[in-house]
Amino acid sequence: MRRVPGLGRVLGLDIGGSKTHAILAEVGTDDGGTTVPRQLAECTAGSANIASVGPDEAAAALDDLAGQLGIGDPARRGMDTVFAGAAGADTPAARKKLAGVLSRRFPGARILVDHDTRIILAAGGLTAGTVLISGTGSAAWAKARDGREARAGGWGYLLGDEGSGYAVARSAVRNALQDSDDGLTAGPLTSQLLARTGATEPGDLLDLFYRRPERRYWAGLAGIVFGLAASDAAGAAIAEDAARHLARLALTVNRRLGAIPENTPVLLAGGMLVNQPSLAIRVRELLAAGGLTDVRVLDRAPAWGAVELAGQLAGTPRRPATTIPA
Repeated sequence: MRRVPGLGRVLGLDIGGSKTHAILAEVGTDDGGTTVPRQLAECTAGSANIASVGPDEAAAALDDLAGQLGIGDPARRGMDTVFAGAAGADTPAARKKLAGVLSRRFPGARILVDHDTRIILAAGGLTAGTVLISGTGSAAWAKARDGREARAGGWGYLLGDEGSGYAVARSAVRNALQDSDDGLTAGPLTSQLLARTGATEPGDLLDLFYRRPERRYWAGLAGIVFGLAASDAAGAAIAEDAARHLARLALTVNRRLGAIPENTPVLLAGGMLVNQPSLAIRVRELLAAGGLTDVRVLDRAPAWGAVELAGQLAGTPRRPATTIPA
């Protein structure tokens, strides 16, 4: 089918705890009236998550994105709708705060903010199902076909995020420090962790962990654990613990909806579940044992889900004030 342009430009944002992915698209319809977005530009910048980096740094990240996308001049932005899926945007207050920052940078645009799991479901082409995320952080969200929703995890690195890249690396550091306290020789996991960080002994890891607390840095070291899981007992234990925590999140949100519906799809998303096949396989096994058998790995950037949701609203009548989903 041919594509008919004319519904306007939309901006889809995937705002995580460590980075923001943006896709600028033009929205039109095909011969059947289906909304069809066409990508105009794409970029990545620092996190615009206010809870993670504060309002000033979030605003700077959005300004960086606007500049990279060529929409840095407010007079030339011409944006119809901006849809942002943000980690931690679970309350009306959090969504309102981020919407305010966005509206000042994209004047005249309709602004919508929701949690990041909703855009992942849309990116997977689903209107109901479960989203399980493991990246820098971790969370699960489920939406039933009747519209009911449930969410678990997503507490942030100080209170939770078990099964995330950061938590896996933190467990590896703990293992190294515990072995050192016990007077044990460094095993394969500790040795590789020392080599990757440039530390000379486990005590140096303790100093580094507090001197350089960036979650993205430590989450980037989680691959060491999975690379050794098949041959090292410490790595295997940490990997298994991560898989069990993640599977528990997905099973929890489904049970909160009453019972695990038959053939409910589960989307695995986030850098850990997408890029660590052994983790995805083990999570799939644990979910199957709990009754969730339709498990898929997201094969599309979550920001496309934000574009899809924005595109559904492009060209429709606007409410008088900024719309923030409940």
